[in-house]
Amino acid sequence: MLSLFQRKRPPAAAAPSPAPATDLPKGLMRPESAASLLATPRRQKLLEHIWQRTSLSRKQFAALYRAPLERYAELVQAFPASEAHHHAYPGGMLDHGLEIVAYSLKLRQSHLLPIGASPEDQAAQAEAWTAAVAYAALLHDIGKIAVDLHVELADGSVWHPWHGPLLQPYRFRYRDDREYRLHSAATGLLYRQLLDRHILDWLSGYPSLWAPLLHVLAGQYEHAGVLGELVVQADRASVAQELGGDPARAMAVPKHALQRKLLDGLRYLLKEELKLNQPEASDGWLTDDALWLVSKTVSDKLRAHLLSQGIDGIPANNTAVFNVLQDHGMLQPTLDGKAVWRATVTSATGWSHSFTLLRLAPALIWETGERPAPFSGTVAIDTASADKDADASASSPANMARPTAEDQEPAPWEGRVTTDATPSPVGQAMPDVMEDLLAMVGMGDSPGPQQDAQAIADEAPATRSEAAMPSTAAASLPSPAPTAAPSSSTAQPSGEHFITWLQQAVASRRLIINDAKALVHTVGNTAYLISPGLFQRYAQEHPQIARLARQENMADWQWVQRQFERLRLHRKQSNGLNIWTCDVKGPRKTRRVHGYLLDEPTSILDPVPANNPYLSLVMPAIRPRKSD
Repeated sequence: MLSLFQRKRPPAAAAPSPAPATDLPKGLMRPESAASLLATPRRQKLLEHIWQRTSLSRKQFAALYRAPLERYAELVQAFPASEAHHHAYPGGMLDHGLEIVAYSLKLRQSHLLPIGASPEDQAAQAEAWTAAVAYAALLHDIGKIAVDLHVELADGSVWHPWHGPLLQPYRFRYRDDREYRLHSAATGLLYRQLLDRHILDWLSGYPSLWAPLLHVLAGQYEHAGVLGELVVQADRASVAQELGGDPARAMAVPKHALQRKLLDGLRYLLKEELKLNQPEASDGWLTDDALWLVSKTVSDKLRAHLLSQGIDGIPANNTAVFNVLQDHGMLQPTLDGKAVWRATVTSATGWSHSFTLLRLAPALIWETGERPAPFSGTVAIDTASADKDADASASSPANMARPTAEDQEPAPWEGRVTTDATPSPVGQAMPDVMEDLLAMVGMGDSPGPQQDAQAIADEAPATRSEAAMPSTAAASLPSPAPTAAPSSSTAQPSGEHFITWLQQAVASRRLIINDAKALVHTVGNTAYLISPGLFQRYAQEHPQIARLARQENMADWQWVQRQFERLRLHRKQSNGLNIWTCDVKGPRKTRRVHGYLLDEPTSILDPVPANNPYLSLVMPAIRPRKSD
């Protein structure tokens, strides 16, 4: 596969020689060689991390990755990535380019590509897809130097990046008439500056990869499938890191198409399930200037509805759901920029209650002439800020249940992500992107059922593997017809219903088998159900489980897991334990996941796929008997 990169090539053009070490006129900058630009400790660390995310020798890495990165460095020199936003400092574009490549390769490890291909084809194409992800990430902003910047050389001539690397001192400024987003379309002007014909010859031999890569090079990320999505996710993570935000949250933001799905989901709920403007029991209230929705109720139902439609990437934590809605401009923020309002609703009958609410523009939901009559009472915004976590939102009166402690605090298995967004004081080291890279994707698996706790405690603490964890990126496959899944609002949760739901989700491809984001795999010639991920997913689609679980004093996913165990469809270990451990082997390390093995795979899979080659069962150790 990589043999064409082993042939001898003509030596690369010499790097531009630096100008004599004389003082430059004010405002001029001297171009530097790639070796000089990449010599800083942080950039060297990023290069090392990029290499570690590949499966290549140093020689292969130099041809496939190091050379394009060096060409990129010489082309972008000391340009910033933006005028006043992220990486807006000399050299910011080079830093951003290296970061986004590193982030994108981290994300790529959570995907078996191309999606839906056989394990043999995925293995054969693995390095080509990895390289394409890196190239797409590196090129995503390169057009900025062609259309956003005016670059003037020391001799007074104008430099354009298609002229090649800068060879004499230069100055630059941002164009006042630059057009937002034009830089994406300008990528096509410059990609040949970074990718030579040998690389393009190699990649063009993979049709399933070549088409999305061409869409990326044309700036058409919406047509680039998972390749474009990985670049968008990595870009957000790099921007969030530089601005003091949370890269993990940025990488979990679904693709832009989710905005339409969120709106469609809200419109469906308001038409079919949510009750508006009721005298007392209501899920929301429509006033003359705003639509107010009870935050927890709407978040739970919206999540359940979207998951039932096969839309992945929906956060399990309500606060993260509100962040997604706010990031897409669907929520009107409070004066201090928060998503959740606190207000007191008073009806015309005198009934009054305080809620944490989401505020939306009615025009987002209803067309002209479709808008219902406004609420006859009042919604009075409380002056006290809603400082509690958004998951503490009071339950809607429509549910006829008072909020409990379980409602008010996010469950521990949801793993709230916190971020200190305070800028680093002067003189204090900025947060290292490498630390974020190591921790950004996924949390550790929660333990299995109670009777297996000791067995899991005997193992090393498990973290969700890079090959088996649910993807933070939204699924690129089209959503199946909604009729394939039972209604989340009407179905009665049970062990039997869980199996029926699982069968339908697999058949409709709402749950992918043996993929990086899969919660179901084939191991040992049977089905392997990841715990607790699969049970959490079912519980998220059926919010009514929370009430049933509270009655038994357990988490909702544990309630589902117990119902499943009572069906006795799973295979037990020789020591009587229910949970089986699997090793997930990546290119450089092995991690572990836990789950259930079914006695009969055809109970949910028809036909049964081949075993996932990246997973292998860890057989329980047989302890010798003590001698008499």
